[in-house]
Amino acid sequence: MAEVPANRTPEQVRRHYEVERELADRLRNASRDERRSLYVSLYDELFRRLPDHPMLSESAADASAHVAGQMRFLRPLLKPDATLLEVGPGKCEVLLEAARYVRRVVGVDVARELTKNPDAPNFELMISDGCTIPVPEGSVTIAYSHQLMEHLHPADAFEQIGNIYRALAPGGVYVCITPNGLSGPHDVSKYFDRTATGFHLKEYTNRELGALFRKAGFSKVTPYAGVKGRTFAVPLWVVACCEALLGALPWRLRKWLAGHLPMRALLGIRLIATK
Repeated sequence: MAEVPANRTPEQVRRHYEVERELADRLRNASRDERRSLYVSLYDELFRRLPDHPMLSESAADASAHVAGQMRFLRPLLKPDATLLEVGPGKCEVLLEAARYVRRVVGVDVARELTKNPDAPNFELMISDGCTIPVPEGSVTIAYSHQLMEHLHPADAFEQIGNIYRALAPGGVYVCITPNGLSGPHDVSKYFDRTATGFHLKEYTNRELGALFRKAGFSKVTPYAGVKGRTFAVPLWVVACCEALLGALPWRLRKWLAGHLPMRALLGIRLIATK
């Protein structure tokens, strides 16, 4: 299993794991109607019960690097007349940076404890139930999510993707970045389990998400591989074949290969789906 990070004690990581797994199990076992309120309340509870949560204690330098990494991929898509929607914006640092380059930015999130409403003239923040995208149909040029899809209950994923599709204008794109299940788990359960048992309710493959986007109506789905901060488009069928081969291997071998080039570059999920 993964080594505990140097800035946290084993006791802190164990506590984090126990709290997150407890809350995640409540969400996993909830009905559809129950999940609509639980997405909001459970994430707020997580951050209240874990004041040492890494997302609450992130340094300014780490936050800056985090934003810069995301903007390298997003920046070529941002145009002065665009409306950018981010689903799950967290502390909204990326949206605030992107607001310099587009007409309007909108954040949709479920967590009140983490998300703040920055004072920016072209910024709007909305609290959602985890599936709805409360913006007018066809009003968004670019939709974006980073480390979001894995937090959705699998039964809600297609509904949210469909709502994002409806929010997009014709020709608009959805940029989706999420960890690949073949190299996981990627939540706190990586220190204890072989599959995600925390708030990563499902970690996808490129192939699985590509199928969901197509089902929702997107006309084109393109994965992007990344090496040393640079990204390039790869045919989805190439990535899907690599995933199928990797998925047939024993866990330890699969985990090792997934963490090394070229597999690491191919597996990192950076999908651009076009309406």
